[in-house]
Amino acid sequence: MSLIDFLGKQFIDVIEWNEPEDGVLAYRYPMRDLEIQNGGQLTVSESQLAAFVNEGKIADIFGPGLHTLATRNLPVLTDLMNWDKDFESPFKSEVYFFSTRLQIDQKWGTATPITIRDKEFGAVRLRCFGIYSYRIADPKVFFKQVSGTREAYFAADLEGQLRDTILAEITQTFASSGIAFLDLTANQAVLAQKIAEQVKPAFAALGLALNQFVVENISLPEELAKVLDQRIGMNMVGDVGRYTQYAAAESLDLAAANTGGGAGVGMGLGAGAAVAQVLAASLKAQAAPSVGAPAAASAAAAAVAAKFCVDCGKPIAASAKFCSECGKPQ
Repeated sequence: MSLIDFLGKQFIDVIEWNEPEDGVLAYRYPMRDLEIQNGGQLTVSESQLAAFVNEGKIADIFGPGLHTLATRNLPVLTDLMNWDKDFESPFKSEVYFFSTRLQIDQKWGTATPITIRDKEFGAVRLRCFGIYSYRIADPKVFFKQVSGTREAYFAADLEGQLRDTILAEITQTFASSGIAFLDLTANQAVLAQKIAEQVKPAFAALGLALNQFVVENISLPEELAKVLDQRIGMNMVGDVGRYTQYAAAESLDLAAANTGGGAGVGMGLGAGAAVAQVLAASLKAQAAPSVGAPAAASAAAAAVAAKFCVDCGKPIAASAKFCSECGKPQ
């Protein structure tokens, strides 16, 4: 190269990177047709690390601060190249910046329910979700394993890999925890800690450090949640006999309240009468002294002997020709 060609070249005096947006993990400084001047300045912010890459290999890492790029300060690069040969700086290394800021509010969740074995319910399918945060801890590993020579690498590009890694560990942790499903919610913090310990080595293999992991919710799919609600309801009722009486009384009220035309009234009253007979027989059988089968049979017979007004639904004697409440012929 002639002196004129050398003087016509463009040199970089200052190298720095101001992150334009959130979520940028790595950025390659534009070096096309440019060379770094001996004695130039490299500025690395507190939330950054910078790497010099020569012929595809990381030659040096610079932490936060102002660095002078001279041969005496770059022993690795000095061994690789000669700065003074024929007026031409051979300093053609690429510069990569890495953001070490926390990537917060990263979300994870089960796209489909995961199945675990529960000691109380047997096989149970669970949904769960939460958040986590991480940062770049080792730019050399991150460059080799993840970002490579791309112009820019974003957190969104890594999201799927990290989420799948987390879900794989969640399934294993839940299966081996031994915690009953009904106690999972009370132990979310413990589970989150266990999952984080299992996930950290996988993150470290990518040059990342997991800083926070949170389990926000553990739940059943909708169809299983309904079954659990029914079971809880039955446990709260306790006595099935009393629950049957309660359900019969509710049916009676609904039938009596049905005013949708003559046919609807007849059907409602008929259903109400049948339910009321069962209810009356059951109540009388429980209220009577325990005198054996004859007493229970008498109570049931008395219940059957009663009938209900076809108009107002009030109970009347079986032999009555008119309703004592509304006067309607029977």
